[in-house]
Amino acid sequence: MSTLDNTSLQLPKENLEAEDFLPLLGTDYVELYVGNAKQSAHYYMSAWGFQPVAYAGLETGLKDRVSYVLQQGKIRIMLTSPLKPGGDINKHIDSHGDGVKTIALWVDDATKSYKETVARGAESYLVPKTLQDDSGKVVVSGIHTYGETVHVFVERKDYHGVFLPGFKDWSPHYQPKDVGLKYVDHMVGNVGWNEMNKWCEFYAKVMGFAQLVSFDDKDISTEYTALMSKVMSNGNGRIKFPINEPADGRKKSQIEEYIEFYNGAGVQHMALATDNIIETVGSLRDRGVEFLTVPPSYYEELLDRVGEIDEDLVPLRELGILVDRDEEGYLLQIFTKPILDRPTMFIEIIQRKGAKSFGKGNFKALFEAIEREQESRGTL
Repeated sequence: MSTLDNTSLQLPKENLEAEDFLPLLGTDYVELYVGNAKQSAHYYMSAWGFQPVAYAGLETGLKDRVSYVLQQGKIRIMLTSPLKPGGDINKHIDSHGDGVKTIALWVDDATKSYKETVARGAESYLVPKTLQDDSGKVVVSGIHTYGETVHVFVERKDYHGVFLPGFKDWSPHYQPKDVGLKYVDHMVGNVGWNEMNKWCEFYAKVMGFAQLVSFDDKDISTEYTALMSKVMSNGNGRIKFPINEPADGRKKSQIEEYIEFYNGAGVQHMALATDNIIETVGSLRDRGVEFLTVPPSYYEELLDRVGEIDEDLVPLRELGILVDRDEEGYLLQIFTKPILDRPTMFIEIIQRKGAKSFGKGNFKALFEAIEREQESRGTL
């Protein structure tokens, strides 16, 4: 199984405007608070091909929660559920349903990362803390961001265990084949009316990010709904956070629907990268993952719009995969329907063939597909 390299890296700068004073080496893990971690783990293994890695709970000395850690490529997710009534995890689930609590960021120095960000105005979530066991030590710290989402800085260069101190190896008999997912490409946050610039400024001032691209309601709109979005990135380009806010439209936008059902700002979706989107999406569909669909007419003028591509149009059309091109290449992408009962979080699958953009040419087709789903839910 591929794991994150614990060695320090000096990565080339991709976003030249970013200060990158932390710096960030990558996404360490994403933690979701869920109602039933054991069953959620089975879903991510069976449907998404994640592999079992680590476990913490009653058997490891935890009394208030249980966590399962899964991995595919460089993507690690931790699923955490409460073991007793009351407390912050229960409150989070009651308010938001299942959802992302922690976006953990891999750093060389968690103490420095904490001091730098708090000094620039971040609200403290976790003061620097050393976790230790027979496999070494990990230093963690954390800050608050939009809604109840937090960033935890993870310094693990002196650790050689399975995940973090306090976790044990989890290797059940059932270990389904992966589907070719490689790494977290970007993670999108939905915030409330007129809050996008506030949180973009937060990432610029507090974390040294810079804006890669912005989209206004002329770029992201249909006959009925619209939204605004800006993409913030760190210097080496490994961490990209698009931030969305609602814009005025004739009907309720997907961002408004999300905020209503999530009860505030939060992570809308994770974009997971693959090297072969046709194989990955085919495998996911066979395992029961449901994707948004676009009309067949989308593909009639696709090659006129994006130019020559390596892939055959037939499987792209059959699977509903979208294509877009920018100055540096093209990308292929597809979006699931919400993967939870509440119409909140979904997952994007993306394959980049040189493109560094986010599929602007697909926005109209995508949003119309989302509106069809909203209409079926009675929330448009």
